[in-house]
Amino acid sequence: MNKLIFANLLHRPVRTVISVLAVAIEVIMILSIVGIFMGMLNDQRQRTNGIGADLMVRPSNASIMNGISGAPIPIRDIDAIRPLPHVAVAAPVITFFNTSPDDFGVIYGIDYPSFDALRPFVFLSGGPFQGANDAIVDDVFAGAKYHVGDTVKVMNHPFRISGIVEHGKGGRKLIPIVTMGQLLGGAEGKCSIFYIKSDDPANEQAIIDEIHATKGLKDFPVQTMEEWLSEMTPDRLPGFNIALDIVTGIAVIVGFLVIFQSMYTAVLERTREIGILKSMGASKLTIVGVVLRETAVMAVAGVLVGIAGTYGVRLLLVHAFPTQHFEITGLWLARGAAIAFAGALCGALYPAWLAARKDPIDALAYE
Repeated sequence: MNKLIFANLLHRPVRTVISVLAVAIEVIMILSIVGIFMGMLNDQRQRTNGIGADLMVRPSNASIMNGISGAPIPIRDIDAIRPLPHVAVAAPVITFFNTSPDDFGVIYGIDYPSFDALRPFVFLSGGPFQGANDAIVDDVFAGAKYHVGDTVKVMNHPFRISGIVEHGKGGRKLIPIVTMGQLLGGAEGKCSIFYIKSDDPANEQAIIDEIHATKGLKDFPVQTMEEWLSEMTPDRLPGFNIALDIVTGIAVIVGFLVIFQSMYTAVLERTREIGILKSMGASKLTIVGVVLRETAVMAVAGVLVGIAGTYGVRLLLVHAFPTQHFEITGLWLARGAAIAFAGALCGALYPAWLAARKDPIDALAYE
């Protein structure tokens, strides 16, 4: 029976290849959107955690995603935080999420002395800002393309690269906070967030209480980095689950329809073969098993091709967009494979049932 299954698959190679590719595309669609979104999410988690802060002060109703909430906090409010007991460093920062294709990502506007005091930059070449139109970039963004002294566009404005640092501390591109405020228009003297470093992690709650007791700051949410990191999950990522459900649904429908059409056509073409099997004593369950096992072989092949194709997509994206993280996890490999495999089998259920119902006498007489 196994020889029969493989012989049927090889007898019509074009249909088999199309079915395998349909399942593969299904897998690639699911894993790619997950890889892109999870890569962005975890990359932001790691780089924000690498800033070296213990606490974050945000405006009310601010998004947990950096760069989305604008710059509504007056920078002067930090003067009320810095003298508080147990506050070692307080740094104002503007984060701006730029969607321009050639400048995609979160850009940081920083007050260099205080931001560096949170956790010192590790310069690979160059040094701090020397002027208002200087920028610091990380080694991932710079790659082999940019060097100290080169000009790079940030927010459609030319900046001279003053230094290249190790990645993992805030944005990949950092510019002076005053300059960013001017570029944003209406954000001069304002910021998006205050990062605070405590003199001792044991005093974090004391700092939170002191900030809330400070006039003008009592309504500002204050979070520890641990609390913020715990909230940075796919469920809190705007649109993640909706986008994933839509793409998964489309992928499953595509795979289902292609497998359905393939197996339905195969059953019609092999009516006489089914009649011979039933005349030899094959039960309905055996006939159903033949169709489903044939589908399972194509599904497994499609899953393997899809996984390989996903790694190929990742290589292409990394080459085209070096700063974009594409994360593939074992859990989502298993989920994507299971969804595609189940969708393929579901697509073959009706053709299998149709084959099992065929009358052997009519099937043998079929021309």
